[in-house]
Amino acid sequence: MRDMTQDIPATAPVNPPCVINCAVYAPDGQRRDIAIEAISDALSVDDGSFVWIGLYEPDAAVLDTIQEEFGLHDLAIEDARKAHQRSKVEAYGDSLFIVANTAQVVDERIAYGETHIFLGRRYLVTVRHGASLSYAPARARLEREPELLAHGPASGLYAVLDTIVDNYLPIVDDLKQTLSTLEQDIVSDTFDRGIVTRLYDLKRDLIYMRVAVTPMQDVLAQLVRSNSALVPEDIRLYLRDVLDHSVRINETFDAMRDMLGTALTVNQSLVTLAQGEVVKRLAGWAALLAAPTLIASWYGMNFDAMPELHGKYSYLVLIGLVAIVVGALYAYLKKIRWL
Repeated sequence: MRDMTQDIPATAPVNPPCVINCAVYAPDGQRRDIAIEAISDALSVDDGSFVWIGLYEPDAAVLDTIQEEFGLHDLAIEDARKAHQRSKVEAYGDSLFIVANTAQVVDERIAYGETHIFLGRRYLVTVRHGASLSYAPARARLEREPELLAHGPASGLYAVLDTIVDNYLPIVDDLKQTLSTLEQDIVSDTFDRGIVTRLYDLKRDLIYMRVAVTPMQDVLAQLVRSNSALVPEDIRLYLRDVLDHSVRINETFDAMRDMLGTALTVNQSLVTLAQGEVVKRLAGWAALLAAPTLIASWYGMNFDAMPELHGKYSYLVLIGLVAIVVGALYAYLKKIRWL
């Protein structure tokens, strides 16, 4: 995973390494980078500006400073310290605390993380834990759209949540491509342990991704229906679009999971049928061998009074009888496709 400190602008004031961004945005969209100790000074001037700070796995000292600067609730800060939280939206007085699950591909495997978001009237704080791509593109997008940035911290909330959902899409595409590649192998009538293992790994990834994606629908739905003044009506329209994307992604996972379950069943059925065909062929050849064995065994008994035992052509008659029986049995087994 790349070094998260690379996201810090070169002109930014000196902040701890876990502080990726800390800036004040004026109503006209102008950005001014500040130190975290200067946050309270920036908030003391009510000129319509707001503070947006981004943290990556901050230590306790930085979280204590952030709590003091913004006046955040103890329970919300405790959740931000421990991580491993379920996706949720909680209200603490005049602020919202939001947890969203994140995912990205690391070393060809899907890794998961969390983003904790504190939303206030004049601030937005994002705290990333685990696998999570930088939100620098979300900031850059808003900075290019000052009319959207003018809606305040809620616009940053929308940009972050939209980025989280958009980051699911490459993973969805990779899983779909993997399933498509496996389709030809799935319908094979021979057992391949590697195919079953790959199918299991894919199903596991789908289940884990669904656990991460599905709660996002509840989070976004709560924000869309929220009557909080922290989320203006104009921003709810944007969040509704993000909710639609999340629903479509979740439906794609459900469809892929059903297809994968069906594929596993079909693969097992085809292997079972193939094994049955082998058993049928073995039984057919065993029947062909059993007929001459039975006839020859009769004449292998040590009895004197047996028909045709001393006949001149008895041996040829016996061979002809065996050939007729075996030929008739072979034709019948061939007709019913046992051979």
